[in-house]
Amino acid sequence: MTVRRILTVDNAADLAVLKQVSTPVEAVDDGVRALMDDMLETMYAAPGIGLAAVQIGELTRVVVMDLGDGAPDPDAGATEGDEEPARVPNPRFFVNPEVLWTSEETLPYEEGCLSIPEYFDSVERPARARVRYLDREGRTVEEEIDGLYAVCFQHELDHLNGVLFIDHLSRLRRDRAMAKVKKAARMAA
Repeated sequence: MTVRRILTVDNAADLAVLKQVSTPVEAVDDGVRALMDDMLETMYAAPGIGLAAVQIGELTRVVVMDLGDGAPDPDAGATEGDEEPARVPNPRFFVNPEVLWTSEETLPYEEGCLSIPEYFDSVERPARARVRYLDREGRTVEEEIDGLYAVCFQHELDHLNGVLFIDHLSRLRRDRAMAKVKKAARMAA
């Protein structure tokens, strides 16, 4: 497994890739699984809770996610000040994900993105969705999802369609986000 470089919006070449639509996967094979392993390693190292293949420059319809909702880790002792116990990783894998239905009810959520470092803003998305995808073994899965799972799924699916979460914001807030990210990148250089 390899930690890959995450494309960011402050780099014009990266942004051009991030705005492209990813292509469907023909079959879930060892190459796709190796990509998913690299993506998971990259996401954990960042750290984040979701990553689309396009964010590491692979224009293929693959997403990984870990919402931190695994079982409590019996081997990880709680440290002073921890509000929540450490959890066992609970990675999820999505190949050719699609939304079949969304609720009219919406859920505002403060989103962030590994490709838009250090910027968070509220986005309103459908609170529930029925989705379909291929899992890590290539089996078709169809399920109804809600809450953070639905938010993250829709956020990552947007990436596969060349859409960033800031594209859901007003022009003023989107411009402010881009300016903040570019300024932070200049200061870090």
